[in-house]
Amino acid sequence: MTAKHSFVKGALILTAAGIVVRMVGAGFRILLAAIIGDEGIGLYQMAYPVYSALLALSTAGIPIAISKLISQHITRGDYRGAYRVFILALNILTVTGILISALMVFSAGFIAENIAKDARAYYPIVAISPAIFFVTIMATFRGFFQGQQKMYPTALSQLFEQAARVAVALGLVFYLGPGRLEWAAAGASFGAAAGAIAGLLVLMFLFSRERREFIRRMQEQARYSYRRTRAVYYDIFSLSIPITLSHLVMPIIGLIDMTVVPMRLAEAGFEEARRMALYGQLTGMAGPLVHIPQIVTIALAISLVPAISEALALNNKSLIANRSALALRLSVLLGFPSAVGLFVLAEPITLLLYNNREAGMSLAILAFAVLFISIFQVCSGILQGLGKTRLPLINLLVGSIFKVAFNWILIANPALNIRGAAAASVIGFSVAALLNLFQVWRLTGVGLSFLYLTKPAFAVVFMGLAARLVYLYSQAFFLGDALGFLSAGQANALATFLAIGAGILSYALALLALGALSREDLLLIPGIGPRVLSLLKRLRLMKD
Repeated sequence: MTAKHSFVKGALILTAAGIVVRMVGAGFRILLAAIIGDEGIGLYQMAYPVYSALLALSTAGIPIAISKLISQHITRGDYRGAYRVFILALNILTVTGILISALMVFSAGFIAENIAKDARAYYPIVAISPAIFFVTIMATFRGFFQGQQKMYPTALSQLFEQAARVAVALGLVFYLGPGRLEWAAAGASFGAAAGAIAGLLVLMFLFSRERREFIRRMQEQARYSYRRTRAVYYDIFSLSIPITLSHLVMPIIGLIDMTVVPMRLAEAGFEEARRMALYGQLTGMAGPLVHIPQIVTIALAISLVPAISEALALNNKSLIANRSALALRLSVLLGFPSAVGLFVLAEPITLLLYNNREAGMSLAILAFAVLFISIFQVCSGILQGLGKTRLPLINLLVGSIFKVAFNWILIANPALNIRGAAAASVIGFSVAALLNLFQVWRLTGVGLSFLYLTKPAFAVVFMGLAARLVYLYSQAFFLGDALGFLSAGQANALATFLAIGAGILSYALALLALGALSREDLLLIPGIGPRVLSLLKRLRLMKD
């Protein structure tokens, strides 16, 4: 792994941690629902919209801002400046975390009575409020390590955070479960605070091990260009505020959708129960599946910020272009198959996960947003690394305007109905992604040409056909006389898993056959990359 491409290693580390965290979280949700039931889950969920919004206000842009500024200082050999950025940011977030946690505690009664419309929601809201303080502090330490392009501490803290969250939450639910339901929901909510404490302790331990070496480099530093505290604060806020606002755009659009989508479905002639069912299929079933591939692209974007900042500090335009081109290429190689896979297996997947075939209609259309989301996020990482943090916000706002406008136009068409909302989301993300891509091309000279997309496009067509055919034939086999004892649901599950496996294998083989996957690409994968390359050489699937 060369230093030139070390950000890919960081992205893979964060991706692996993200997958584990998502899997543990999914298992936790299933267990929690089985223990406290629908009503308990409802009380538990009452705390999260408020918590998420306040947390976004307090932390969303700070880690990225810290990582960029620290990366710039370290690249110039200015360890004192880097450490000062960290300390001043820690001061900011300590105060912010205390104030926002206190705000959530003192407003819990009002929120429960007037917004949640259930006095019992007071307990989960109060129980989760300390998490804001600890997560805010944790964000500062993560930014410190990410600025040095060290993603392992962030990944490790995520794993410990999730493990502690689940263990404490389930322990408290079991302990409090026999009593009042609101106390059990509060116990589950407090798991977020316990997890944040665990994650923070891991980061503080790793920081204590590194601090001595960092201070030694500070003492050896010959020159130090002092900047006023006000100027450093300005740097932090000027970078973090646009990122924070961009993190708030989608929740706000979600609130608008909550009003507009049912309203326009009513215009299309659907009754209330049917409107809620269709809205649930789009937002509660199809939507979460589309966002799963973001585990990879978000990790890639996080790793990109300090990597691009480093190249910018060195004034190395070719390095900026090379890293940007590699990141965009990876976004296409990952986004294309994810989109096509969700499209061709939309109904089998929603039938497998939700026992709902109809939700596949929304997923089949929304799947095309995956590629555009991938491109948008990676381009955002490049632009943020270049210090252009306002551009992704502006582009996302423009895309959101398109989404809302097409929502209004398409949903009221009875022939489209909820599929119009899915199409509007694709249009909105495509506009935002293309605007981001244009800005990256304007600033770095790197873009996505037609030839650049051709080989992955051929590979995903082959993958889509293979996955669909394997699904159809295997399902027919499982439901046939040979295995007639399987139910329709079991046959669908087995056929879906086989089709996903066939899709992954056929895509990889197609990339190799078309020459779209090179020796250098495989060597970028830490640990297993060289072994895979060696195996492919023995199988004569790749030349030396």
